[in-house]
Amino acid sequence: MAAADELTFHEFQEATDLLAEAPDAATTSRSDQLTPQGSVAVAVGLGDGFGGEGEAEESDTAALLQGEEKPQPGFWTFSYYQSFFDVDTVQVLDRIKGSLLPWPGTSFVRHRLHSRPDLYGPFWICATLAFVLAITGNLTLVLAQWRDPSIHYSPQFHKVTVASITIYCYTGLVPLALWGFLQWRRGIRERVGPYTFLETVCIYGYSLSVFIPTVVLWLIPVPWLQWLFGALALALSASCLVFTLWPVVREDTRLVAAALLSTVVLLHGLLALGCKLYFFQPLPLEHGAPPLQATNLPPTALPPSQPWPPTSS
Repeated sequence: MAAADELTFHEFQEATDLLAEAPDAATTSRSDQLTPQGSVAVAVGLGDGFGGEGEAEESDTAALLQGEEKPQPGFWTFSYYQSFFDVDTVQVLDRIKGSLLPWPGTSFVRHRLHSRPDLYGPFWICATLAFVLAITGNLTLVLAQWRDPSIHYSPQFHKVTVASITIYCYTGLVPLALWGFLQWRRGIRERVGPYTFLETVCIYGYSLSVFIPTVVLWLIPVPWLQWLFGALALALSASCLVFTLWPVVREDTRLVAAALLSTVVLLHGLLALGCKLYFFQPLPLEHGAPPLQATNLPPTALPPSQPWPPTSS
């Protein structure tokens, strides 16, 4: 209590000195300020000039905290697409891991993307898959030539173009069709909430990452093992798509949901099957017809000589 009384005495003493120096000053009591029991907080205002700088500082701080909204860049500018590639290595590896290990009840968008889809991972996954397909397809033919020298091999560089067009068109057009269909179904059933187009592209891009090691394993010249690796890769990749799309389509009718998911799996299977049959087929054997060999026929076997030109009877 003695310390509180001494503090109160000093506060009143300072207020008295200020009032003596400026008789026109106003005193106010701030009830919302925490003060010791039995003491009164006195605030002294020395005209309009006192506290002016504080008000200016407060207004500047509020302006900085609020900030001015920057205009969004147009889609034709580089800054617009720069945000789609704003992702680090840890995030990309985590999303690839999520696509390789799908789990029921785990949404890839919710647990991996966190509403921040990117195009960096899908772009390089598709590019890597296209080059690996073309390279391993050529290596398969080289290995076949080593086993059978009668096979004639020539580098097939056009496979790089075919693989790139196929992969990028699939990753762009199929998500576009899926997103458009879900938008149409949303207009019919309001509870159907589709992902954004960028999220759909991101899902498809990361789902293809499992095919990169699978294509390398297809170099093993064992047909049944190649088909087994392809089936496992297709199962993992399609499961990632189905588990991610199920929370969106489950609010629709059972028929539409089943047809949509079946179509997604079917298109994914056709992509894997087409890559297997086109890029990993051996070259046809180019056995030339054996040349005709002249043999010594007996004189009796030779046909009788006729005059030339033949005479008409």
